[in-house]
Amino acid sequence: MKSKYFSEFLGTAFLFCTVVGSGIMGQNLSSNDSLTLLANTLATVFALYFLITVFGDHSSHFNPVVSMVMLVRKEITTQVCTVFIILQISGAILGVMLANYIFELDPVYFSEKPRSGTHLFVSEILATFGLLMVILLSSKEKVAVTVAAYIGAAYWFTSSTSFANPAGTIGRSFSNTFAGISTNDILHFCVAQIIGAFLALFVYKTFFESQK
Repeated sequence: MKSKYFSEFLGTAFLFCTVVGSGIMGQNLSSNDSLTLLANTLATVFALYFLITVFGDHSSHFNPVVSMVMLVRKEITTQVCTVFIILQISGAILGVMLANYIFELDPVYFSEKPRSGTHLFVSEILATFGLLMVILLSSKEKVAVTVAAYIGAAYWFTSSTSFANPAGTIGRSFSNTFAGISTNDILHFCVAQIIGAFLALFVYKTFFESQK
C-alpha cells in the first residue's frame, strides 16, 4: 500500500510541476498565448503518458474525482480514497511550488488569474465528464495513451483548458502564471469537476458497464 500512496503523491507532484512549469517556460520564450498553450499541451500530454505508464502498476489516479469514482465502484476503500485525495492535493501543491521555484519565482505565488463564468463552469463539467468516460471505457493497457490524447485535445476544445482535476485546481492557485487560477474560482471549478465525474459514471453504468 505504501507504493500506491507514494505513487499518488509523487505522480501528482510531477504532473502539476509539468503543467505549471511548461506554462512558465512558454511565457518566457514567447509572448504568443497560442504558442504557450501549445507548449503547455505537449508537455502535459507527454507527462500524463509517462506517469500513467510508470506508476500504473501501483496507482495512477492523480486526481480526486477519479479516486471518488473508483470508491463508488468499490475498487478502493473509503480510507484509501481519503488518503489518496490528501496526497493528491499535497502533491499538486508541492509540484506547483517547485515549478515556481525553479523558474525563480516565489514558491508560494498565489494566482490572481480570473477563471469565472457559467461558460467555464459548463466547460469543466464537459472536460471532466469526457476524462472519466475515457478512463472508464479504456482498457488498462491503453489508458495512458487515451487519457493523454484526450487531455491534449481538451486543452484546446474547452474554454477552461480542461483543468478536470480538483487537486490540480487547488495546486494551480499557488502560481500567478499562465496555468494559474484565482483562489476565488477554485470552488466552482471543483464543483463542476465533481458533477462531470459522476455524470460520466452514471452514463457509463447506464449504457456501457454491462457490455464490458
